[in-house]
Amino acid sequence: METLKAIFKRRSIRKFADKKITDKQIKTLLEAAMMSPTAVNAQEWEFLVIRDKKQLIEITKIHPHAQMLKQADAAIIVCGNTSKEILPGYWIGDCGACSQNILLAATDIGLGSVWLGVQPNKKRVQDIRKLFKLPKHIMPFNVIALGYPAEKKKPENRYDDKKAHYEKW
Repeated sequence: METLKAIFKRRSIRKFADKKITDKQIKTLLEAAMMSPTAVNAQEWEFLVIRDKKQLIEITKIHPHAQMLKQADAAIIVCGNTSKEILPGYWIGDCGACSQNILLAATDIGLGSVWLGVQPNKKRVQDIRKLFKLPKHIMPFNVIALGYPAEKKKPENRYDDKKAHYEKW
């Protein structure tokens, strides 16, 4: 798939079919994530792949907008490793970039996905850290639900000329 086609086709999918994602597909998503840029090439992201249905359901008790995880086949929790930070706080933007790569790669290989925000909600961060026994230096950024889409969404045109500014405000 061409890059622009994946960008314009990508939609948040919240309904998933009962079909398994392969290990190869998960690896492809992780490879795509790790190709993202990071500030001063710190590569301070880490990924926790969740495939166990019980654990996916536990996340729904923590995150009020994560109910689709009950249908999802897997999730990737994108985390920042603060012990690898070179520029403090930049892990947040770097995790955003790798998350977008995961979403686009999922679209490209025929999977549905949706970004479920964890950071900066302190309660969600704390509860995800506790549930998965994350070390102190590992900060959860988001949860990306994954599965084969059980819904079709048409591409949206979100372009707004009023939000583009040139040379000055």
